[in-house]
Order: sequence, then structure tokens, then C-alpha cells
Amino acid sequence: MSGRQGGKLKPLKKAKKDVGDLDEDDIAFKKKKAEEAKKLKEMQAKASGKGPLLGGGIKKSGKK
Repeated sequence: MSGRQGGKLKPLKKAKKDVGDLDEDDIAFKKKKAEEAKKLKEMQAKASGKGPLLGGGIKKSGKK
């Protein structure tokens, strides 16, 4: 052992969690996320059909 290294070596990565180990909270969370993604996609599709919110480009003052 070199002088710098000491103590127990730690693993670089955590072991992956099995897909089958989902409890009710995980399933509800994934379902909620999927619904939010679906709503977001619908809103993006709805908003893409319309033009820009602000028209006219640069706002000019009334003074000349």
C-alpha cells in the first residue's frame, strides 16, 4: 500500500435496482410523470399552431 491510500475501498457505482422491485409509490410516481409529459406534449402541440404572442417586433415610443 502506498502512503496516500488508506481505509476501505469504495465501489465506484451503486448496484442497479431491479425493475421488478417497484413499490406502489414508484408506480404512482411513474404514472404521474407520464401524465404530466402527455399534458405538456399536448400543450406544446396546441401552442405551436398559433403565432407569436407579441406582435410588431421592437416596441417604439410615441415620441418623434
